[in-house]
Amino acid sequence: MTLLSAVETAVEPETPPRNRPSAARRVVPYGYLSPTLILIVVLMVVPIVMVIGYSFRDNVIVQENSVFAGLANYSKVLTDPDFLVAIKNTAVFITVSMVAHLALGLAFAMMLNTRLLGGVTKALFRLVYILPWLFTIAVIAVIWRLLVDPAGVLNYVLQTLGLIQEGVDWLGDPSKALWVVTFANIWSGYPFFMISLLAGLQGIPHDLYEAAAVDGANPVQRFLHVTLPQLRPVIISMAVLDLIWTSQQFALIWMMTGGGPLNATEMLSTYTYKQAFSEYEFATASAAAVIVLLLTMVLAFFYVRQQRER
Repeated sequence: MTLLSAVETAVEPETPPRNRPSAARRVVPYGYLSPTLILIVVLMVVPIVMVIGYSFRDNVIVQENSVFAGLANYSKVLTDPDFLVAIKNTAVFITVSMVAHLALGLAFAMMLNTRLLGGVTKALFRLVYILPWLFTIAVIAVIWRLLVDPAGVLNYVLQTLGLIQEGVDWLGDPSKALWVVTFANIWSGYPFFMISLLAGLQGIPHDLYEAAAVDGANPVQRFLHVTLPQLRPVIISMAVLDLIWTSQQFALIWMMTGGGPLNATEMLSTYTYKQAFSEYEFATASAAAVIVLLLTMVLAFFYVRQQRER
């Protein structure tokens, strides 16, 4: 009896087989996701497919019977001098804005993270620095149009200081309009970078700075070898996002200059809009939109890849 009891104890009891979820239970998660999926399909997938289809046809929307044009619309867009100017202006606009956003955002974030300022002073500076982010694009465009008007505040200050003799038409001068619009975009966008980088700075362990100081590193070396490496994931993510967002900037440019004067501030977004709703060349506008979509997808690919590596 003792041996038989030992054998029965050694044998593990069989676990009951798990019941496989029924077909109805497997469908339940998709039921919860269905409203979002339907919205994505209706509001994103269908319009994108329609625009791609329009880009390969001629006389779309304005005529009932459109004809297949192949790559003619793409060839027309890529050889259009206005489109080439828009690409150059967009490249300058994006590059200067991104570099300035990161530089200003990091500088202000480090100032707000320093221990040299008191709590009240930091709170006041945070309120002032975050104000541009609270305004809508329409308000920002109106503010800057009033500031740079020939009879505006900027010219008044410069004349008072004796730097200019008469009012300058900042948005009417082709050599200055692009830089004014870029500066307005920088002013409206740097608070987001400041907040993100400030959060990154506050997440750096203070022990790293103490260890670097013990090793004899000066403030510049601590910034280069401690701060920047720790902020590298945040900086890369913000830079890629800024490339995507700035390349699609439309409202600020349209409300300030409308792409003028003389195409000085023409961007890919304003070029596409004009082709569709000013020239009524919807096929050409669709081709330009597809090109912008491809460029944005390339940037989005690098962003997703960076996030996966992180």
